[in-house]
Amino acid sequence: MQLAQLCSLLEKQVPPGSLDYCLQLWKENPFQFTLRHSRVTKLGDFTCRPGQSPRITVNADSHPYVFLLTYVHEVAHLRVHSRLGWKAAPHGREWKEAFRSLCEPLFTLAIFPEEVALALRRHLKNPKASSLTDAHLTRVLHQYDEEKKDALRLADLPEGSQFQIRGRWFAKGKLRRTRVLCKEIVSRRNYLIAADALVGSNR
Repeated sequence: MQLAQLCSLLEKQVPPGSLDYCLQLWKENPFQFTLRHSRVTKLGDFTCRPGQSPRITVNADSHPYVFLLTYVHEVAHLRVHSRLGWKAAPHGREWKEAFRSLCEPLFTLAIFPEEVALALRRHLKNPKASSLTDAHLTRVLHQYDEEKKDALRLADLPEGSQFQIRGRWFAKGKLRRTRVLCKEIVSRRNYLIAADALVGSNR
């Protein structure tokens, strides 16, 4: 991937003032980058297979603040992998330290409104596997997203509730760390869905 390609993908996705920093992270540790359609189970991911370039993906429909945090989250995985390979726990101490370090310049650049910045600093004291697993940070971020500020999270529903995502109905099961085991009503198949996923009204 060339820098110009990455720039064209990111410039309409990240908040104003953050593009140069995102590109700098790529220059320091180059990787393949892909925008993905909305995924029920995750906001982004990092993969690195033997003999291939590292790859990062982020959901294209994410709000710019969420997109930026997801991008930095995955770059933190890349940084840890480049030093330790697969020896480190996915969201263990090394990743937490890397994520904190990579987020720090965002405060200097004044990317976020004060309320978001305060919520993020609180989150970074012990960052989770998904930034949106932090209910307080999620609520604050959604206040800046017109499409999602009044939306319901899967985590907010009681177990047994029925809900929809992109026209498909599910029944909420038990929480498994950051994901919820849910059964699709029509197919009766089980799916692990992120606890922070935004869902349609229950019935």
